[in-house]
Amino acid sequence: MKKNDFQKSAANLKKAVPLMVKHHVPATPANYALWYTYVDQTIPELNAEVDAILKDFDILPLVNTNLLYREHIAGKAEVNLQDLKHNMEALVTEVSSSMTDVIADTSQFSKVLEQSFDELSTQMESPRNPTLDEVMPLIQQLVDEANDIRHSTDFINDQLKNASDEIARLKSQLAKVQCNALFDSLTSLYNRGAFDADLNMFCEAKQPMSLIFLDIDHFKTFNDEFGHLFGDTILKGISQRLKQACRGGITAYRFGGEEFALIIPNKSLRVARQMADALRLAIEKMTIKDRKNGSKVGNITASFGVAEFTTGDTYSSLVERADKMLYDAKRAGRNRVMPF
Repeated sequence: MKKNDFQKSAANLKKAVPLMVKHHVPATPANYALWYTYVDQTIPELNAEVDAILKDFDILPLVNTNLLYREHIAGKAEVNLQDLKHNMEALVTEVSSSMTDVIADTSQFSKVLEQSFDELSTQMESPRNPTLDEVMPLIQQLVDEANDIRHSTDFINDQLKNASDEIARLKSQLAKVQCNALFDSLTSLYNRGAFDADLNMFCEAKQPMSLIFLDIDHFKTFNDEFGHLFGDTILKGISQRLKQACRGGITAYRFGGEEFALIIPNKSLRVARQMADALRLAIEKMTIKDRKNGSKVGNITASFGVAEFTTGDTYSSLVERADKMLYDAKRAGRNRVMPF
C-alpha cells in the first residue's frame, strides 16, 4: 500500500470509528465499510440518506444500515470489504512495525550511552590533562543522564511491548467478535441480541413498523422422529425462506429455538399480515430430505403472530402483543396467521 493510501485509510478509520460509537453502530465488516465510505464522502447519495436518518432518529438502525449497504456499497468500485480489510490490516501492521522500530531504536540508544560511559571511564583512568577534578563534573552529568535515559527507555520498552501484545490479541479476536456479536451460527440470521437492539431503537425512535413472530409447528416431533440434525436442516431451510423475504429494509432474526422474528419498517398491520401469510404458504410447500434414508419429509408448517407499533408502545408491550397473537394462532389449530 502506498504511503498516501495508508494515511488516507488511517484518517478515515479514525473518523469513522468514533461516529459508529456515537450512534451505537455494531462493529461488523459491513458497518465499517458503510461508515468508512460515509467519512470518505465518495457517494453523496449515501451521505444524504444517512444524514436524513440521523436527523430524525439520531440512530442508524441495523435494518437501515443493511439497506444502505446493499444500495450504495455492495458491488461499488469505490470501496469493498476486502479493501477495507486490507486497510485495517495495513494500519495494524504499520502500528506494530512502528512499535518494533521504536523498541529497537531506544534499546540501541541505551547501548550507545553505556558504551560512551565505558570510554569515558577508561579515559579517566589514564594519566592525562585536564585533571580529574575538571573532568569529574562532566562525567557525573553524563552518568546521571545515562541512568535517567536507561530508566526511561526501559519503561518505554515495557509499555510498547504491552501495547504490541494487546494489538496482536485484539486482532486475533476481531473476526470472532464480528461474526458472533450479531449472527446466529446455525441459520446465519441475526440473533436475539441484534433483535433486542434493533427493536429497542425502533421503539425509542417511535418509527412506524410491524413485528412478525413465527414458530415451527410440532418441531419437537421432528427432532424426536428424525433426529436433531434433521431439525437443524428444517431451521436452515426456513431461514432461507425468511432471507428471501428481506427486502425494503425488512430484517429476519432467530429469536430462539424454533422461533423467528421479522421487523418490518414503515408497514401497517394489514401489509405485515399479508407478508406473514405468504411466508406461511411458502413454508407449507417445503420438503426436507432425510439423509438417513433419502426420503423427503413434508408437512412442515409454522404459526404466525403479527403486531403493529402504536403510540406508547415499548419493546416489551410490542413483543408481548406479537407473542400473544402467535399463541392464539397455535391455540386455534396452528399453520395460520393471527390476527385474522
